[in-house]
Amino acid sequence: MINVLCTSKPVDGLMYYSYEYTSYLNSIGISAQMVIIRHRNFNHEAYLNAISHKYIHCKNVVFEYASINDEDVTLIMGRSMMTLSWFNFKDYNHREQKILKRLFSNKVIAVYSENHPIDYVNALNFYAPSKIVDVCDYEVYPRGTGEHFEKRINFEIYKPFEDKIQFKYLFMGTNDKYYATAEKVIKCFPDHGILTYDEKYINPSNNNVFVPIQNLLGIFDTYIYTKETFDPAPRLIQECKYYGKPILYLRDKCITDGGSVYNKRPIKSLDVTAIINSIIKLV
Repeated sequence: MINVLCTSKPVDGLMYYSYEYTSYLNSIGISAQMVIIRHRNFNHEAYLNAISHKYIHCKNVVFEYASINDEDVTLIMGRSMMTLSWFNFKDYNHREQKILKRLFSNKVIAVYSENHPIDYVNALNFYAPSKIVDVCDYEVYPRGTGEHFEKRINFEIYKPFEDKIQFKYLFMGTNDKYYATAEKVIKCFPDHGILTYDEKYINPSNNNVFVPIQNLLGIFDTYIYTKETFDPAPRLIQECKYYGKPILYLRDKCITDGGSVYNKRPIKSLDVTAIINSIIKLV
């Protein structure tokens, strides 16, 4: 069994990638389950609703009561899944702490990222996996480790959306840094919505659209990309490309990260060769 572990918030990009790869692995005959250890601000239903709103099915999803065997392999779609669980370990209940330790002390495949270089080492020391193998997107992380691997979107399981435009422009504001950069230009685009969580940093004078949202791709016309901080894998750029929605790339074009890479990268089908090769190495 491949346990695709998710410790992020619902509707976070890593949660979606986790579900999509769980689904794809099962479709090619590799047993996989998505194990969600929820963020403290969200319940189980929030995750299941986020998946059900976006995909044609919601299956092979378990929570802290997951059954784990010693022969299993844990797959995380970004190192931050381990780092943030360590950083917030005290916020989990006893069962969640127990399953996290079980999953991360076993054999692990980690999609390389550089979000928390020091804390990731601390998390590794805390969980002490028996063996860990990296896979890496070298266009985004040229100094990474492991076999080349690109996170791609499993559009085959997307629900169709219906264009019911509520505003012309969509901004991303799902953390305080993203929100601040959007606000620098948002006055130039009065017919806008800003995708966000209901957090302290939001400005009530903006048209804030709180996640999760059904039919997200159908409520706007143009996505405005403004992120100034490092962005590993901007899903919404690829989603807009796939569905032919315009993108305004309003950020420093000298920044090289997932934003610049995914803005140029064509839509590709999922390729799990690097994951399969990593499984072989681990077992």
